[in-house]
Amino acid sequence: MNLGELTSIIDSYQGKKVAVIGDIILDHYLWGKVERISPEAPVPVVDVDKEEYRLGGAANVVYNLRALAAKPYPIGITGDDLYGEQIFAILQELGIDCDNLFRDKSRPTTRKSRIIAHQQQVVRIDYESRKDCCQELEERIVDSFKNMLPAIDGVVIQDYNKGLLTPKVIAEVLKMAADAEIPVAVDPKFKNFFLYRKATLFKPNIAELQKNTGLPVETEEELNQAARILMHKLDPEHLIITRGEKGMTVFSKKGNRTDIPTFAQEVFDVSGAGDTVISALILGLCAGVSIEKASLIANHSAGAVCGKFGIHPAYKEDIINSFKNYNKL
Repeated sequence: MNLGELTSIIDSYQGKKVAVIGDIILDHYLWGKVERISPEAPVPVVDVDKEEYRLGGAANVVYNLRALAAKPYPIGITGDDLYGEQIFAILQELGIDCDNLFRDKSRPTTRKSRIIAHQQQVVRIDYESRKDCCQELEERIVDSFKNMLPAIDGVVIQDYNKGLLTPKVIAEVLKMAADAEIPVAVDPKFKNFFLYRKATLFKPNIAELQKNTGLPVETEEELNQAARILMHKLDPEHLIITRGEKGMTVFSKKGNRTDIPTFAQEVFDVSGAGDTVISALILGLCAGVSIEKASLIANHSAGAVCGKFGIHPAYKEDIINSFKNYNKL
């Protein structure tokens, strides 16, 4: 792929309408410095001088889609609290339609608080509930998707196992999308892994693949074997395994395997890289790009965000710069 083709493909992502169904997360950052150890316990004392809130989980997928000039439509839940309000405020500032985000009084807004000193994460504190959402919310989520279905080009299902994606929601969304012949890209976690049958694209990481197949995945042949089992059980059009420093491997129903190396020049933070990858992949599917080229662009997107600290989306210029740096153009 040359630079002209890359630019043309990214431009074709503009205006694509994508439903994003998944667990909405607020990433909370406390930045500071350490100059002393606590007299109360052998732990560092962080003097905080900056505090930030950023979009995480499915909300970060929304942000990444927006960064590439697509039109995302999030469907999800937050708690009925100040942190939920913070998510709404950030999304509304980005011009994102929040009509299908629902407040659940029975749970907190999922929040990950990271305390960072001298560009190093000291500790992460998670606030969350993993219980499945109630039947009323299930029905509202399914109805929301049904209503937007005629207007969208693709779907991302971003499962962080925080309770939004129940078996009922998964089954009904997949069926409606299949009936409408709309591509679905799934980013799974450990729970619900085998419920996503016949998705267009299924993207586990290497740890999720190993745990759910029960097989060691240390050699290339073991990877092939685990992928064959997963292709048989789930029957996706495309299976993409993200492999950290080894990049990603693409398996297609036709039996093809494509290995794509990592493009990260420096890795400061891998947080949110999976969200970036699935965002670029669904846009490639919506635009009719080959899975190999869509995956190549997605991996450049991930490489770009891994070079930044904290959650950031990949913009067109980030992807192009990664492509130029790797190809020395």
